Amino acid sequence: MKVAPKRVVSLEYSLHLGDHQVIDSSEGEPLSYLHGTAQIIPGLERQLEGMEPGESKQVTIAPADGYGERDPSNVQEVPRTAFGDRELHEGDELVAIDDEQNEVPVRIEKLVGDKVMVDFNHPLAGKTLHFEVTIRDVREASDEEIAHGHAHDGHHHH
Repeated sequence: MKVAPKRVVSLEYSLHLGDHQVIDSSEGEPLSYLHGTAQIIPGLERQLEGMEPGESKQVTIAPADGYGERDPSNVQEVPRTAFGDRELHEGDELVAIDDEQNEVPVRIEKLVGDKVMVDFNHPLAGKTLHFEVTIRDVREASDEEIAHGHAHDGHHHH
């Protein structure tokens, strides 16, 4: 069965940024997602279309099809007090909670007196992504999975 919309795809992957230094991978626990619902980055979803179980592929994805370009306006000045008593260092990567209670990765770009320059760009924004993927399984999604917009198998990718 080929990868296509309304099918649950189980895949193993590793990701590097062009230097073969793996920064993310499924580590033996395949990622399952519902194809066609934008659960994974658009460039990768397009490249997986039509693949079959057992097939492997190397995929290079430009920033626009991945996590977007870096947006300079996403670097904002935040008062030091917003971080409580935490010790801050330039380059620290923290997780902030936005208004919708979602976790947002942020990077401390610069400390200036009692102000902190915080970079809200996704850490992979502006980067070309090199994926190595292997399709493990493809199955029809259940009505419930389609209604909920994601695969129900206990392995959610955050």
